[in-house]
Amino acid sequence: MEAVSRTAQWTAAARALETEREDRLFADPYARTVADRIGFELLERYAGAGTVPFLAIRTTYLDRAVVQAVEEGSIRQVVLLAAGMDTRFFRLPWPDGVTVYELDRPALLDAKAAMLADEPPPAGRTRVTVPVDLTQDWTGPLKEAGWKSEEPVLWVVEGLLFFLPEQAVRTLVSTLSAHAAPGSVLLGDVISRAALDNPLSRPFLDALKEDGNPWLFGTEEPEALLADCGWDVREVRQPGEEGADFGRWPYQVPPRSMARVPRSFLFTCDLPASDGSDGSDASDGFDGETAA
Repeated sequence: MEAVSRTAQWTAAARALETEREDRLFADPYARTVADRIGFELLERYAGAGTVPFLAIRTTYLDRAVVQAVEEGSIRQVVLLAAGMDTRFFRLPWPDGVTVYELDRPALLDAKAAMLADEPPPAGRTRVTVPVDLTQDWTGPLKEAGWKSEEPVLWVVEGLLFFLPEQAVRTLVSTLSAHAAPGSVLLGDVISRAALDNPLSRPFLDALKEDGNPWLFGTEEPEALLADCGWDVREVRQPGEEGADFGRWPYQVPPRSMARVPRSFLFTCDLPASDGSDGSDASDGFDGETAA
């Protein structure tokens, strides 16, 4: 696999560690398999004081938001962009009739398929892998795989946006709103710009850069970013805040008014009512930049 795809394995290693706790927030019986040895080696290389708790919180927040979106709405198609070693198709309680599309680089999807070859697919749901280079057109291959842009969709962009330059982030998030029907939902995470400049994070960030996976983007105003790209923001939560704590975050959460604080944000967005625009100016790629 490409180096950029290995980030998926160290996050899987963190899920495995959470799963093996007696007080686990979720159970991912596939995590240790897809993490493989390299995932735990990278987790040790990258882990800072808050890394493992954050990944447990992020997984829990998104798990619950995904389940809520498909159970309470009419969404029956879910798209995981840069899906990596995500195992939600296998482990979440999906309603019958859901199709989960996993988009990522061909080498990663091939490696994941080999790792999970002996796992029987759960009944009542469909998983479709879509091998794409997210720097190129990906909506075309997704439509060819069966996704319908005229029906509500749940987009999940987990652990992706900070690997992209700002214009690529805006292009991607705008593309998601332009190719979504009423009732669609966007879930994901992003970091603050201060997180990229924090001296305490320098060893971690330098290690990512050395391994070919530099973090490039952060914003102090995720609500404005998401709104600018066509989404109604339902909520933005920091780890440790109500709705994004789960008893795992070991630190106090500074108020948003405090400047130059490294932060992570988890968000849930809805597609606003149509303004009549067809979104035809939105690009389907990242302008030649690399995604995770």
